[in-house]
Amino acid sequence: MRALEQRPLLWANLTWEEIRQLANSGLALCLLPVGATEQHGPHLGVGMDTCNATTLCDAVSRATGVPVLPPLAYGCSLGHSRRWPGTLSLQPQTVMNTVVEIFDWLHGAGFKRLIIVNGHVGNAAPLRCALEIIRSRFDDALVRICNVAELSPRVRAEFFADAADWHANAAETSLMLACAPELVRLEKISDADDEDRTGGLVFTHPVNRTSKNGVTGFPSRATRAQGENLFRMMTEDLGAIVRSALTEQPPLNPSCLNPI
Repeated sequence: MRALEQRPLLWANLTWEEIRQLANSGLALCLLPVGATEQHGPHLGVGMDTCNATTLCDAVSRATGVPVLPPLAYGCSLGHSRRWPGTLSLQPQTVMNTVVEIFDWLHGAGFKRLIIVNGHVGNAAPLRCALEIIRSRFDDALVRICNVAELSPRVRAEFFADAADWHANAAETSLMLACAPELVRLEKISDADDEDRTGGLVFTHPVNRTSKNGVTGFPSRATRAQGENLFRMMTEDLGAIVRSALTEQPPLNPSCLNPI
């Protein structure tokens, strides 16, 4: 299912001369996969979110030629508590500062456009704060956050099909069956289902107060075919965003505006 026509362009594999050549060629855009190291129930490896974001970025890089930065494998997973071992969480301000500092160095190397591909829901708030800081510090910066589960309406429908507060559910399990079967414990899937208990609640509760085993949803419904189809949609829809991002310009040029 993975494209074989060319390899992804991985930043970590390039020399400084090759990176300079990329910048000088006018390619100003990079992809940054951001994941997490956190429990994903009894049936999925703790690296699932990072694997999901990185595999997706690699596929889009193969299709577009846009370089992929080394992934951030640690995210803000405080909501998963310490009930299940394996979660290694950063504070939200650490995630925020890390992304801002990465962009600072990217900008200095001539890369002024960044698409952050986020594989973990808990990263959304610190990444949004990082985006705001980057825009305020770098007037020519163009930054976008793409949450993998909400790349498009059709992708969102797949992720939310079995739970509104999904985690390690049918969609994520299907993706790993298709893209990284080594992360899946097949013998555990049938007993991993756990219902979504968040409907109608006033407060947002940590996972240890809403799930018995770290799962929200029905991984028993997962299939490799579903994962292949979902990954194809994700690759197509993120690819379309990336192609537009290569050439998009701000609607207004600040230098042309009259001072207030």
